[in-house]
Amino acid sequence: MPDLTDLKTTETAGGRAGNRALSVMEQIRNFILDGTVNAGERMNEVRLSKTLDVSRTPVRAALQALAGEGLLDYAPNRGFIVREFPLSVIVDAYEIRASLEGLAARFAAERGLSDSERATIEQSLIAGDDLLSRGEFAEGDLLIYRRINGDFHDTLLAAARNRMLSEMIRICHHVPMSSSRNIVAFEHRDVRRRHDDHHRIYEAIMAREPWRAEAVMREHVSGVRASLVKSLTDRAQ
Repeated sequence: MPDLTDLKTTETAGGRAGNRALSVMEQIRNFILDGTVNAGERMNEVRLSKTLDVSRTPVRAALQALAGEGLLDYAPNRGFIVREFPLSVIVDAYEIRASLEGLAARFAAERGLSDSERATIEQSLIAGDDLLSRGEFAEGDLLIYRRINGDFHDTLLAAARNRMLSEMIRICHHVPMSSSRNIVAFEHRDVRRRHDDHHRIYEAIMAREPWRAEAVMREHVSGVRASLVKSLTDRAQ
């Protein structure tokens, strides 16, 4: 009979290894989605393993998984390369997100928020107001607001209580620069306007006005798309 203590230790170690691999994949995915690494750039396994303080094995597994998601291409003698997405594909992802997240806001208004969801959203609104009250961004503020923005959108999506909808939005987020955790409008007034949208969406949900919640969310995501197009167009000139 096998030693149950040893078996438990082995299973725990395996679970930790699996969790570590997942964490590495999430971190590398974020590097791609937030623009830390650029389209066409080679993903260096040695450098990534040093950056993330892990061995090359989970890094290699993560790169293979991300290639399966379509974020990376594999080329002989070059390894894994960040896939290039034309502007038209990014814009399409935002169009789809606007429709899907509008639907999520409508579902949330129809089904209501739990106490924990309401607390998380209210905290994100307060934190965003405090950050934006300074009138300008200091170094690191955009990273802080990225988390605030992601918490708001992720919580509303959870409140929609629809797994299929969540999966479809997740696919949209796999297109670089189209994730809700990517802040593409770097000017303070643009982020202030988007954060005010969050207040209006939340008010519509709490008032149980599903169609208004959907309309404001659609307008919100479409506005981010417009800011992105302007930012990329200005950068190219």
